Amino acid sequence: MIVSALKEHRAPTQGHTFHIPVMGTGFTIDTPIRIAKYGVSSVISIVDDILIELMRKYHTERIGEPYFEIKDKESDSRARRITAYLNLVDKLVARQVEDLKSSPFEPGSEITRYYELLPDGPLKQLYSRMLGCPDPVEKSRLEIELRALAEPGSIDVNIMTKLDRDTERNGDKMAPDSSDALAALRGFARSNLRSGVVFSAGLNQRLYAYAANFDDFFPGPDGSLVKRIILKVSDFRSAQIQGKFFAKRGLWVSEYRIESGLNCGGHAFATKGHLLGPILEEFKQSRGKLVEELHGLYREGLSGLGRSAPDAPLPTRITVQGGIGTSEEHEFMLQYYEVDAAGWATPFLLVPEVTNVDAETMAKLIAAQEGDVFLSESSPLGIPFWNLRTSASEDLRRRRILEGRPGSPCPKNFLVSNRDYTSMPICLASHSYQKRRLEGLETEDRPAEEKAAIREYILGKSCLCRDLSGGAEIKTGVEPSATPAICCGPNIVNFSKIATLEEMVSHIYGRLSLLTNPSRPHMFLRELKLYIDFLRREAEKCTLRLANHPGKYFAEYIEGLRTGIEYYRQLAEEFVGEARQKFLEQLQALELELDNTPVPELVPA
Repeated sequence: MIVSALKEHRAPTQGHTFHIPVMGTGFTIDTPIRIAKYGVSSVISIVDDILIELMRKYHTERIGEPYFEIKDKESDSRARRITAYLNLVDKLVARQVEDLKSSPFEPGSEITRYYELLPDGPLKQLYSRMLGCPDPVEKSRLEIELRALAEPGSIDVNIMTKLDRDTERNGDKMAPDSSDALAALRGFARSNLRSGVVFSAGLNQRLYAYAANFDDFFPGPDGSLVKRIILKVSDFRSAQIQGKFFAKRGLWVSEYRIESGLNCGGHAFATKGHLLGPILEEFKQSRGKLVEELHGLYREGLSGLGRSAPDAPLPTRITVQGGIGTSEEHEFMLQYYEVDAAGWATPFLLVPEVTNVDAETMAKLIAAQEGDVFLSESSPLGIPFWNLRTSASEDLRRRRILEGRPGSPCPKNFLVSNRDYTSMPICLASHSYQKRRLEGLETEDRPAEEKAAIREYILGKSCLCRDLSGGAEIKTGVEPSATPAICCGPNIVNFSKIATLEEMVSHIYGRLSLLTNPSRPHMFLRELKLYIDFLRREAEKCTLRLANHPGKYFAEYIEGLRTGIEYYRQLAEEFVGEARQKFLEQLQALELELDNTPVPELVPA
């Protein structure tokens, strides 16, 4: 493991230094109900309002309250379903926190669990001081103070900006604010939550501009925000561009959530060889400049709207996620790169009290080896997607192909986009599309090898908007026959046993280790390897005419990797002892692998 010789860059934390990012549509759909009371922040996907309504019914009936359905054909049903569910989550967490605060400070109690989970820091030190206090009066005073300081984690939501289907009814297109993403944002904006919306997958101008329709995104009299904007970004330039777009409209980005392009779960948005380490370094060096620049635009934007502007910039967090697997890596992110928190996703799929993974899929995750988790063509969006080869969803996809009926029914229609064969858009994973596309392929004049590759690409699509909710549907009993897909990242192969919340949090903070793969490389080297593999894959796709990257693309990609390698060679000075030597040896081996990777127009004639 890499141990870094670090200077103390950050003030000690008050609470948790990790959050749980969104995972699929169902894996974290009710995670806040499970753990927000312990001060852990997590993210709910608000893409699938069908699942959201089912979960609202489940949790409402679970607590013995009457449930009133919001039917699909009702006015503004998507937004109203999302608002109703988020309000339910907010209410349940508030109740839990009140119960937690009133529980006794004794072994096994909720408030004891809250404080025992915390990392070292002022809050944990205050708790320890209370435990060891010999004066009953002073101890009672400290208990009162600790109860007041116990705050829930943030109940954030995620909107994937590319999922912004325009809705139609009776063949007529509905108003622009009825689109999937805008309706989802409206549902969040009208909820009682005081939290953030995570925008992921790139800039969506009409969605971003729509946020200005809701007062909760603007500062109140005390300068605070009821609703916060969080951007998931791949690099510093993306943060600048999107931050400016918001600031000019009087909207402040409260957090930039940096994610590895490939060493992540779910959809993977590969950069042109720009690696996480150099990206984090740029944020570290330019964070102050970014905030200062955006604050000026923000003041102008607010003034243009006739709103008062705060004199000082609002709080701006920088966080990172993607492939973090050890407490040393976690601490390195916080101390060396000075980020405010780090996201841990994939390992929490093995924590049943946190995420929705059915028993069968859990067993497959535990058994997963290199090669079982693969960067697939499963997504109908045409974006690389991390998938589990042994999942029930993949089993069903392959079985349908063998039975001569490839493709899937399309029960939810969230990913419909193609009009090549129909007037209404259909999904690339649907039986309707695949049947037509395969018939057309047979008539095309292409080499057999090329046709085979295209056929594999067509048949690789899965019904993700249905299957990514399968784990939640099985675990809650809503749909026992569901065939779950799971969007674990490659980091899952380093963990192979079920864990409790206490165990996983202790792993993050270095109190114990859950790693079961002793040969696991450092997260930076793992990402570099993934980028080299991706380079090779894109080169092969060009050879088969499945992609059409110009030579300039590969030149920029390789230059990005070489710049990253040189950066890591220098960064290794921050590591000590054998860890430094091991890191440099593995880095050199990867550099040699890059040198031997052939790409179009760069191979000597």
